[in-house]
Amino acid sequence: MAVAGGIARDQLKSIVERIEKLEEEKKAIADDIKEVFAEAKANGFDVKTLRQVIRLRKQDTSERQEQEALLDLYLHALGMGGPVA
Repeated sequence: MAVAGGIARDQLKSIVERIEKLEEEKKAIADDIKEVFAEAKANGFDVKTLRQVIRLRKQDTSERQEQEALLDLYLHALGMGGPVA
């Protein structure tokens, strides 16, 4: 690819500009998410727990159940949980 060539230069410029635009949009979305978490906190919700709920909702059911079972097993092994079913 001849970067000095007109087509390659235009294509490169287009790619860079698209990435820059997406980065701006990503920052705007991150700011919006931050505002929603601030709103949740102002309404008495625990943000750390809310983030955990969101993370768990992204997992499929079997993956979530497997993680919960492992957590229960580890807590039980450390004497921090009830009996493992």
